[in-house]
Amino acid sequence: MSKVAIIGAGKTGRGFLARLLREEQQEICFIDKNRDLVDQLNKEKEFQIHFFGNKREVFRIDHYQAFTWENVRLDDIELFLVAVGGQNLPEVGKELRKVLNKEKQYYMITCENASHPSLTLKEAIGREHVSVSEGTVFCTTIGEEGLDIYSENYPYLQCDAQLLDGYVPEAKTIRPISDFSNFLTRKLYTYNAASCVIAYLGWLKGYRNYGDAANDEVILKMLDQNYAATNRVLCKEFGYDMADQEEFAALSKAKFCDRTIVDTVARNARDPQRKLGPNERIIGPIRLLYKYGEDASVLEQTAAAALLYDNEEEPTWNKIKKEKTPEQILTDICGLGNDEECFGKILGYMEELKRGK
Repeated sequence: MSKVAIIGAGKTGRGFLARLLREEQQEICFIDKNRDLVDQLNKEKEFQIHFFGNKREVFRIDHYQAFTWENVRLDDIELFLVAVGGQNLPEVGKELRKVLNKEKQYYMITCENASHPSLTLKEAIGREHVSVSEGTVFCTTIGEEGLDIYSENYPYLQCDAQLLDGYVPEAKTIRPISDFSNFLTRKLYTYNAASCVIAYLGWLKGYRNYGDAANDEVILKMLDQNYAATNRVLCKEFGYDMADQEEFAALSKAKFCDRTIVDTVARNARDPQRKLGPNERIIGPIRLLYKYGEDASVLEQTAAAALLYDNEEEPTWNKIKKEKTPEQILTDICGLGNDEECFGKILGYMEELKRGK
């Protein structure tokens, strides 16, 4: 059994991807640009994954090596899991171009919820014999003292089968699936949209702890309303089985409402300018709900709350709010026309929420 390289030994790489691989008894090669982290991994030789709510026994990660780009060895490696921020993919691609064997076929899966990360990485590598797929990360991971991680017990990494060009990973915990673009839309409109409802409406209510916001009675009622409408339109648009979609939504609600998962409203509300994009998790499902004549009021209120969102640790968003009116944000960032019905409704909800805040 060959080793698998994990590029990025942060929370996702160490706490989610490494666990999936070690559950299948695969050896791991960590690659990270942080020399101190690499030295610590090699010195301690193991670390532990703790699970929120003690849902399972502590899991030990061992049988790994760790390298920086300066001393990396890629013997017996054909699969790379890339767990770095989307903005770091071009840099990773340049480093890979230096160390990959030009004649050997490699397979890579980006494990970052960014826009078209596989294309970004493939272009940065700029070589033949490299297939780059995309995975989506459902698992929440939080750093503990030292190398240890607190994690949700999510069992799989789903990735785009088509972009793997027929390659099937040895680890059964890595699941290539067909029609991946539809799967990502399903996740975005189910999981991520619900997360925004909790985060932005929770912020308006003064919550800091994400679990507290998710269990607020009013927010819960709005969540259920939005889940029901979204489930119906996703089944109509993509042909999903209703029972399967309802289970998918219920899993997301259970995750968000689990108070043992330590998370913050601010973390889930960060970068509102990205979350308000035309095809993103708020505006995208609003338009789909309108397409099928469903009530979009919950997400319209969420968009309004996002427009009001204020956090001094969001310099990019604060600059946008300073330079643009809400109408301009809806046009320039959300891609909405001022003749669209939701345009006026979002502004109306914004004024209502502002008065009630």
